[in-house]
Amino acid sequence: MRKKKVLLLMISSLLLSAAAHFFFIQEWLNGRFMIGPNDGLSQMVPFKKFIYDQYSEGNFFYSWAFGLGGGFYSQLAYYFSTSVIFLITAAIVFLLETAGLISPPDLLFWANSVLIVSLIRLALIILTTAFVFKYMGIRLSAAFTGAAVYGLSVMYFRHVIFWEFFTDAMLWLPLLVLGTEKIIREGKPAWFIVAWSLMFFNNFYFAYIHLIFLFIYLLFRWLMPLSKQELPKQKQLGLFFMGGLISFCISAISFLPAAYGFFNNHRPAYQAEIPFFLITDHVLYASKYVILPAILLLFLFTVRLYKERTYRFFAVLTVFLIILHFSPWAASAFNGFSAPQYRWEYLLSFAAGGCVAAGLQVLHKLQIRPLILSAAGAFLLYWLLAKVTMQIIEPALLPTFAQQRDLIIQLFVLSALLLMLYVWKKRAVLFFLLQLAIIVSCLVVVNKYEQMTMSEKFGVDQVSRDFLQSPEYDGAEQQQLIKEIQRSEKDPLARIDWMNGLRNNTPIVQNFNGTSLYSSIFNQELLFFYWRDLQIDMGRESVSRYATLGNRANLYGLLQTKYWMREKGAAANAPYGFTPAAETAHYKVFQNTLPLPFVRTTSNVFYEEDLKNHSALDKEHAMLSGVVLEKKHGPGQVVEKEKNTIEQAEIREADAIYKNGKLQVAKNGGGLIITPRPSSEKTKDYYVQFFIKNVHGKGFKLKVNQYETTRKAAESIYKTGISTVVIRVPKAERLSIQLPKGTYELKNLKLYEEDYEELHRAAAQPMKQPAMNWNKNKISIEYKNTAGEKYMVLPIPFEKGWHLKVNNETRQIEKANFAFTGIPLQAGMNRIELVYRPPFFALSMVLLVLGLLGAAWLIQRTSRRKKYSHV
Repeated sequence: MRKKKVLLLMISSLLLSAAAHFFFIQEWLNGRFMIGPNDGLSQMVPFKKFIYDQYSEGNFFYSWAFGLGGGFYSQLAYYFSTSVIFLITAAIVFLLETAGLISPPDLLFWANSVLIVSLIRLALIILTTAFVFKYMGIRLSAAFTGAAVYGLSVMYFRHVIFWEFFTDAMLWLPLLVLGTEKIIREGKPAWFIVAWSLMFFNNFYFAYIHLIFLFIYLLFRWLMPLSKQELPKQKQLGLFFMGGLISFCISAISFLPAAYGFFNNHRPAYQAEIPFFLITDHVLYASKYVILPAILLLFLFTVRLYKERTYRFFAVLTVFLIILHFSPWAASAFNGFSAPQYRWEYLLSFAAGGCVAAGLQVLHKLQIRPLILSAAGAFLLYWLLAKVTMQIIEPALLPTFAQQRDLIIQLFVLSALLLMLYVWKKRAVLFFLLQLAIIVSCLVVVNKYEQMTMSEKFGVDQVSRDFLQSPEYDGAEQQQLIKEIQRSEKDPLARIDWMNGLRNNTPIVQNFNGTSLYSSIFNQELLFFYWRDLQIDMGRESVSRYATLGNRANLYGLLQTKYWMREKGAAANAPYGFTPAAETAHYKVFQNTLPLPFVRTTSNVFYEEDLKNHSALDKEHAMLSGVVLEKKHGPGQVVEKEKNTIEQAEIREADAIYKNGKLQVAKNGGGLIITPRPSSEKTKDYYVQFFIKNVHGKGFKLKVNQYETTRKAAESIYKTGISTVVIRVPKAERLSIQLPKGTYELKNLKLYEEDYEELHRAAAQPMKQPAMNWNKNKISIEYKNTAGEKYMVLPIPFEKGWHLKVNNETRQIEKANFAFTGIPLQAGMNRIELVYRPPFFALSMVLLVLGLLGAAWLIQRTSRRKKYSHV
């Protein structure tokens, strides 16, 4: 291809991308961002800021500031830590910052960058796809139009706004097709290796989706050969297998830690029945995932086009993927056979783009009469679907749907008229106008989608510079208090329990060590610690979040949480032992008067197995009195059981009927009132525990005195599956369990009293902290064990990747206190070295070298192979 054509294609792709972003360019000029108000602000922007800050400081693997501490390289590989587009962006930003051309990038910088990166990314998607269609024998102008159909899909903009890293997959897909075609047509695996290496490295989740697509593509490709001479299928399979294996090895440095992070996460099995076929949306008018262009439907109804091989291949593939779109079972399969998720429909847009490109390629062969019949059939389908939808759609949505319907039908009529004019007259200018109409139609649809669906319906128009600096997200008053704490606190590892509303990643946004995190991938040890072992209520049930420590003073002491910050109206729930330390007009900070040291040593050993039937309070006491180990090495200490006093308490209904474990609440705020027995003066808090579930599966809010939490609906894919709650309540004359009107299963009520003797005893123990140095992913501790202690316990989450040496001898780390790090001690001096590297790091480095050598060998071996026809 001539350089002038390449340059023209590059400029055209960039201009087309800019036109597709026209609505958001206007919004950006008015101080608003191309970011969703939920995951966009709660995950995408904070994670980019966090990863850039860590990488630019030379810290690539582990951070104490990542929730309660974690290997962010592995756990954020699903997001941006291994995203090629983000890494390139971060490298450019780092060079600009180093050169002094920009200030250190803050949250606003990363919010502003979304639009710029999206413009460039979409231009690359269109450019790459056009080259791929051109390679498949389609003329450049038709290839560009087909690439526009793919790039200008509503799913691209949906993904950018909600989950930006999803859109990278749209760039790798055409490269995958190119690599596949190169092997089939020429027997050359280089592009296949490049494509799969990028996909494996970039994101394991979309590599899985593309693997499914590869099987589908090859099946159709083998059934419908596109060229006269193609490599024999047996040899193709050999190259596909070897190329895939080499790609896996090259990308192992990213893929293995990412895959481990995924499998070390925990998601409860999806329980709901998944139907094989279900119509969930309207792909012609108003789908959230894909809106098929009018020209595609006109082509699909044109029988004559199916005589052309390339068109027939893409048309059949498109129809097949349209059918899959209406299969929740397929959506589940693409999501790892979990809950159905519609994230793969860009594959359908790619097939549709290929269908349009291939149809335009052979349009000159059509006759006007059969085309009129095809257009009539397509129009009839539009009309029938519009009539049916108008009958079943919710009344509140009718005006919006009617507006979208009218627009789409107008675009259909325009495309049909231009198509018939060209087929009738066969003039080049009409062919140009037809392609222009196709592209303009796509531009109109996506800009209307951006405005009506994304901005107005999903609240993207609320995401502005002012909102990012508001109290609802990152207010100046909140920052003032955080900075005041950080100035006065000498311990760099001290944590602050503070979260802005439901934004669990507030610690990342406001730059402090916190107690909350919102991510799809977690260290499952922490999830089990919250859900099962200590039954810590997070204020909101969710499989993808943890937050606070349930206002439980024992846990705050154990996990380095020295400050508790809330709006003034919530100060009544301050944990025991926390006293007012600072305040502003709307917020108040409490400081822990019973902190425990970061490094704790003990000779008292308890075992998880022995504590299985003990209460969460007993487990807290065991951790305060010694260490709880997972692996049993012999007889352990016996923890004194706290007495369940519910039998001595008075329980009565309030606007409710409670019988045989069923609670019928007649009025919002009704429920049970528990009056505890007269307690000791030493009692400071109550721990109330019970099993609760809405009989009809509805989500609900639960309130116990001043403490509020929420429970998910039974069908929610984010439900933990844990229905037992433990709630700490400051000592009061009565405990009021309040619920919305409804019927609940409520049983296994338990009530414990806490006097904090164990916490006071642990806090009073004289212990000089050993010399410790934490530098990025390496911790060095020197501890002289003169008291014959057996274990050292650190509040660092137990996680594969940590390597331990004691006095230069490799030792095994033990899981301690249900989710944290235990180190066996020796008598005398213990020089401890903890180093974190991503899981399987050494193996992945070996595989990288082997993969590069294998790629060089295979490419060299096949470079002289006969070139097969690709026309």
